[in-house]
Amino acid sequence: MQTENQNNYKFFKLIAGFLIILDVIVWGLILFPRQSGNFRLYFLDVGQGDSSLVVSPAGTRILIDGGPLNGNLQQNLEKILPLSDRYLDIVIVSHPELDHFAGLLEVLKNYKIGAVVTNGQVGKSQEWREFENLVKEKNLPEIVLAAGDKISSRDFLAKILSPSASGGLSSNDLSLVILLESQRVKSLFTADIGADNEKLLANLYDLDVDVLKVSHHGSKYSSDVDFLKKITPIVSVIEVGKNTYGHPTPQAINNLTAVDSRIFRTDKDGLLKIKFINNQLKVFASKFITH
Repeated sequence: MQTENQNNYKFFKLIAGFLIILDVIVWGLILFPRQSGNFRLYFLDVGQGDSSLVVSPAGTRILIDGGPLNGNLQQNLEKILPLSDRYLDIVIVSHPELDHFAGLLEVLKNYKIGAVVTNGQVGKSQEWREFENLVKEKNLPEIVLAAGDKISSRDFLAKILSPSASGGLSSNDLSLVILLESQRVKSLFTADIGADNEKLLANLYDLDVDVLKVSHHGSKYSSDVDFLKKITPIVSVIEVGKNTYGHPTPQAINNLTAVDSRIFRTDKDGLLKIKFINNQLKVFASKFITH
């Protein structure tokens, strides 16, 4: 059981972390100036795992998860970002499962990173210990966020919707869930949360979204049809690779189809790029997408 001092320390760590994120974004743009443009989302082709890159109109870069060890995360990033510019403003780890963070090990070694955001869970694997050691060696700010926290800049707002005290006890249900808003586009990143958490979030928030990162690779435990009816995603992306779990399940596909969402899959469509151009979402599916 945590003591009162431990609870206070965690609270102040969260507050300090939020301020650090704001500062990192500002200094990242000063040190690595970029031209303004359209809001872009990339869903990376990393096999059976999650990894998404957000590029704001002003050029802020947020990498959400990094896929598994053998997912070729860095090769994906090199198809998107200039080879001469290896800087990421924020790296977010939704939860410490191998298929969400292990691919970040090579990125931590080869990229300059403004800050690392986690949900505060401590992973049990050797790879997680290596991840934490790299964060310390690189002297990177590590910030713990939870429901109610926000990451903001002049051209985007990321709201952390989960985990909360009622978010469940499993590693998957303690995942960071992020609602990202930019250029009037709302994107929801659900990591690996289950159906009960999906319905809880739909009841707590107004989640009429444009783009959905489908939870848990389209497993039978997520993509609840009532949840999908409330959030009505125009585009749904399933980040998935060759697996023995049956992902994505027919049930998940049927539920997404029932709400008229356009489904894309990284195992079939490769690296996906979504842009907001002339008030329209445009999806580009290719294994060889560049800028």
